[in-house]
Amino acid sequence: MREITKKAIEKFYNAEEFKSSNTQVIVLPNVTILKLYNTKIAYLYNDPEKTLSITNGGYDTNTTKERLNGLKNISIQSKKGNWYLNGKEWDGNLIDIK
Repeated sequence: MREITKKAIEKFYNAEEFKSSNTQVIVLPNVTILKLYNTKIAYLYNDPEKTLSITNGGYDTNTTKERLNGLKNISIQSKKGNWYLNGKEWDGNLIDIK
């Protein structure tokens, strides 16, 4: 895992602002957002369950996959152009992670 991913994910889970190169963490009153190249790819809501939602934002790139794989309980792999989220085919659309 790249150092930028480690730092961004740490800040994301600690609800701390972060910006480095193409990656940014934004903290709002009800949600913390992880952005890559100005595209929102992960949301951590400040609800009692701390709901995590992810999307590839329409970009099935190695960098997007690398950032998302830094998150807890996330394993994204690609095979023959298809993405798999925790072993199940995924179209990259916004999804809540339980």
